[in-house]
Amino acid sequence: MNIALFQPDQPQNTGTMLRLGACMDVPVHVVEPCGFPFSHRALKRSSMDYADIVTLHHHMDWEAFQGWKKEAGGRLILLTTKSDTPYTDFSFETGDILMVGSESTGAPDFVHEAADARVTIPMQAAARSINVAVSLSMVLGEALRQTRQFPIKK
Repeated sequence: MNIALFQPDQPQNTGTMLRLGACMDVPVHVVEPCGFPFSHRALKRSSMDYADIVTLHHHMDWEAFQGWKKEAGGRLILLTTKSDTPYTDFSFETGDILMVGSESTGAPDFVHEAADARVTIPMQAAARSINVAVSLSMVLGEALRQTRQFPIKK
């Protein structure tokens, strides 16, 4: 299992998702450009000491990420409000890559087209969306549950 952040623009959310990756022992991929300076120092500020234990992959652009994905294999699963498939009805696999879009603009059409599947979190009609870090946490939890990949604390 991997998580991927497409052009994140909020360092606090990125820090939260890095902490999630560290705690769940799931690699995190950041696809540039980011809406903030991407550096170990900046991320350390928002992710505290978890930046030292997360497996972090930095892709300079979408093409670089796609190159990695082609070599690594695995399905790209996009979390989006533009889907009719609830994440709770989806069958996750161990090699899946869970991707969230930018906080301000989501994922562009070319990312939607590249996704092997798109899932959504059911919510009340009056709501637009859930914070990307919270959304990723919910979906990652279900994916880890289904694939029995939760880390075991020793």
